[in-house]
Amino acid sequence: MQAAVDTVRATLERRAGELGFDPTAAALLADHFLDAELRGAATHGVGRMRWLAGFTDLRPSAAPVLVERAEGIARYDAAGAPGYLALAGALEAELEPPPDGARLVVVGGCFPTGRLGWFAERAARRGLAALVWANSTPRIVHPAGGPPLLGTNPFCLALPDEPPTVVDVSMGRVTYGEVLRAEAAGEGLAEGAAVRPDGSAETDPAEVIANRAGIAPFGGELAHKGFALALIVELLAAALAPVEGHAACVLLARPQSQPAEAMRRQLEGRRFPGDGGAEAARRALARGTIELDDELWAWLSTPRAR
Repeated sequence: MQAAVDTVRATLERRAGELGFDPTAAALLADHFLDAELRGAATHGVGRMRWLAGFTDLRPSAAPVLVERAEGIARYDAAGAPGYLALAGALEAELEPPPDGARLVVVGGCFPTGRLGWFAERAARRGLAALVWANSTPRIVHPAGGPPLLGTNPFCLALPDEPPTVVDVSMGRVTYGEVLRAEAAGEGLAEGAAVRPDGSAETDPAEVIANRAGIAPFGGELAHKGFALALIVELLAAALAPVEGHAACVLLARPQSQPAEAMRRQLEGRRFPGDGGAEAARRALARGTIELDDELWAWLSTPRAR
């Protein structure tokens, strides 16, 4: 079905409020999920509100706590806040005012973080370059098999421009959200998207969800390179975190040039990563509506029983 963008936003905010989030937090969650949906990243989009509602240990009033501040770095503990809000809160604190030089922001215990481009773009709109990375629940296996060892571990860069240049990538052949969607739709995974412990291919998404198989790193025959990139993100995030568990990191710095402009000219109209999502959002906002699953909209629209 087609739903009005403003109606979807208001409905998401209401649903977040019913989960116990205050109006500011509810608006942030709604914006994060809606922005992903508008960009065509439905696996991080509106359906995540229902996923969040299923958390049994949700702490809506929790907020990140500053653990350490030293030259060039600020470390936070999410302290039970959902990763979306923990990273947003820490980043906002470090952007007021924006650093004159470079600053690394680390949030430990930070999960789930969602689409990293949402955070990076907020910094870019303040005139800063932002490099964001995060580790996550083990889903990726070694190309030769074995158990899931690494998260899909996204990595994102945003540079100031109008609109900001945002390049956002994760390290799996597919995202875990795509696995969940395939299972819900009764569909199989593409050949090569998942790997069993013995190294053979797995196409049943239920096996990945049950942790009896894992997502393959991207790269096909060169999947060892995708695995290496996921490992870099995993180790760097874990090494910098002030507490054990998932972590998200943001490196902020003031750029001295706009290299993306030159790169776009050299591409001569070929696809620049990130532009497809930005254009999809622009079209949806101009249209004023987005396409949503009927059953998901019915869930969103139904007030939560008290």
